[in-house]
Amino acid sequence: MSAFVPDVPRDVPADTSGAVDTVLTLTGERTIPDLDIENYWFRRHEVVYERLASRCAGRDVLEAGCGEGYGADLIAGVARRVVAVDYDDAAVAHVRSRYPRVEVMQANLAELPLPDASVDVVVNFQVIEHLWDQGQFVRECARVLRPAGLLMMSTPNRITFSPGRDTPINPFHTRELNARELAQLLVDGGFTDVSMSGLFHGPRLQQMDARHGGSIIDAQIARAVTGAPWPRELAADVAAVTTADFDISTRAIDGSLDLIAIAVRP
Repeated sequence: MSAFVPDVPRDVPADTSGAVDTVLTLTGERTIPDLDIENYWFRRHEVVYERLASRCAGRDVLEAGCGEGYGADLIAGVARRVVAVDYDDAAVAHVRSRYPRVEVMQANLAELPLPDASVDVVVNFQVIEHLWDQGQFVRECARVLRPAGLLMMSTPNRITFSPGRDTPINPFHTRELNARELAQLLVDGGFTDVSMSGLFHGPRLQQMDARHGGSIIDAQIARAVTGAPWPRELAADVAAVTTADFDISTRAIDGSLDLIAIAVRP
């Protein structure tokens, strides 16, 4: 998820050290690191990897839908092995070039290219809302997990991300979920012990919300949709966001920005 298509250069080198092997395009479908104007969305995604990475320590991990690959690489710092899968050829080439400690494969997430019971953790952050057959994907996650394995998933909360709409506001999303719908999807897919939490703005981001008409999110989206110039203060605030500016809590989940679910494969 990203602020759709911000008015910035779209081509981002795969290797920021200078050797450019592949190029990813900022389309609004996925977030990309190292862009000030995209920094809010990147940090909003990165924080979930940071907070949940310890659950991958010493384990065999699959990231289903790895996108740019920064999250798979973060997990590779603690996991025994990380396999990443993405449907997009350019993303796969980018990950292979930039993150050599991640094993990456191109595949459809509805048919994961792994044997039964072959991994301990499946990570799926900000991906399920892009999929047409969400139920089939969840069943595939259950298939590749070992007994007692974990599925860790995050997704925008439909209640706050597309309020009052029957269809997602983001053109790259097929179906968004609320907490009850996400939990039911996981149970129907064969998982138990589903725990749910939500991601929220912490105090500093709440101050930024107040400075930008009540929502720094809406301020960014308005510029992306209309192509209007970014005010200097908005650009500076977005560039300054860190993962420490987000809170994760089990309270008032229906009001959260993103949903975070952890479920157990029996």
